[in-house]
Amino acid sequence: MAQDDPPSDSDVDKSTHWAELRTDLAEDRNIMAMERTFAGWMRTAFAAIGIGLGFKAVFGAFDPPWLAKAIATMFILAGGWLAITAQRRACHTLAKLDAHRFEAVSTPNFRALAYAVAVGAVILTAGLWILNDGSLMR
Repeated sequence: MAQDDPPSDSDVDKSTHWAELRTDLAEDRNIMAMERTFAGWMRTAFAAIGIGLGFKAVFGAFDPPWLAKAIATMFILAGGWLAITAQRRACHTLAKLDAHRFEAVSTPNFRALAYAVAVGAVILTAGLWILNDGSLMR
């Protein structure tokens, strides 16, 4: 076919097919990027919880004694909040996208993990304040 000749119907169909395939693959890449982003936010949530535990362990003898618990509580609850926020953003993004060439992670798995982390953070915080000797301020 010469450069000035009009494209044939088969060339147009091929071109359309390849354009649609590239679009489908781009959407799949966006889903995978969203999953990686969710994993990154969950790592950050676990890091915040770990910082809270570490703070309490290292600086437990603060004066006043409740100060180390308060700072640890802030980090632990921030980790739980990050998990819930990450889940909401991931589910919102996943609802807008359709998988074409691979199977995306189902939305309930995001929710289960995020809520388990958040509930764990609340239980950990309660244990931090209550399980010493029964006194809330020690």
